[in-house]
Amino acid sequence: MAGSQALLTWLRATAEATRLRLLALCAHKELSVSDLAEVLGQSEPRVSRHLRILTEAGLVERVRQGQWVHYRCARGTPAATFLQGLLSQLDRADPTLVRDRERAQTPAAAALPAASRLGRELRAVIEAEPMAEAPSALLVGAEHPELLTAVAALGGECAVIAHTRRAAQAIRASAERQGFACRVLLATRPGELLQRDLDRLDRTFDVVLLDHLAAPRSALPALLAAARRALGARGQLWLFEPYDAPESAQQRVVEHPIARLRRWLAEAGFSCERIRPIEAGQHVLAVRAAPAAAGELNRAS
Repeated sequence: MAGSQALLTWLRATAEATRLRLLALCAHKELSVSDLAEVLGQSEPRVSRHLRILTEAGLVERVRQGQWVHYRCARGTPAATFLQGLLSQLDRADPTLVRDRERAQTPAAAALPAASRLGRELRAVIEAEPMAEAPSALLVGAEHPELLTAVAALGGECAVIAHTRRAAQAIRASAERQGFACRVLLATRPGELLQRDLDRLDRTFDVVLLDHLAAPRSALPALLAAARRALGARGQLWLFEPYDAPESAQQRVVEHPIARLRRWLAEAGFSCERIRPIEAGQHVLAVRAAPAAAGELNRAS
């Protein structure tokens, strides 16, 4: 039995649509704030506020799993008995609740695509190149998990800028499974690399990898300029860029794609060292570049 004050606390805590959805999800499985925010389509701070209300009311419990905190409905308490009765009144066929459950079925690790032939080719390109001993590396974007493995194999300090919350969580989980330390940040703006992201890293890197295969082509010049600022004076840039053959384009070709890419690299302060085509289900250019010397910058301008 519960006193009237406890009942009032529980009723107040549950009398809100988002919190009811959170309770239904936490009754279904243990989920992190990032998972819940992704499922509900709301910001993490907002979801955290709702979870705090439910936790303080004793309806939800925090469960630590490694470096993560997950949430589940209370168990073995008067609040759990109240909650069981409340949730039994919800219509499981409600479209919103059905959609929430379906989205929650996708684990965070699925935010990273499964290993692919293309991913293996990209990793092979990195592993075949000579590198300084244990270089520090920054991976921007994580469309191919094999690149994360390649970065880990370099043996130096590692940082990743992910474009979605779920991808960031998946990268952290993957790094933990592989047993290497990796700092993971969520990009301020998906598909881009802004100065504020670099300020958060507060360092330069020996190697910068741009996995640009799923980002807008128009964002590449700004991305290259930011990557140049993130790269040390003797660093190495790797860019993986989709390639559209001129003959397959529907419009008149004004500038050849490779010539345009070389121009963008030069304008960002890079000297293009090598362009290697990769054919693995799609046409991709693997580009290696280095910071341009002063004389090269003058010629480019």
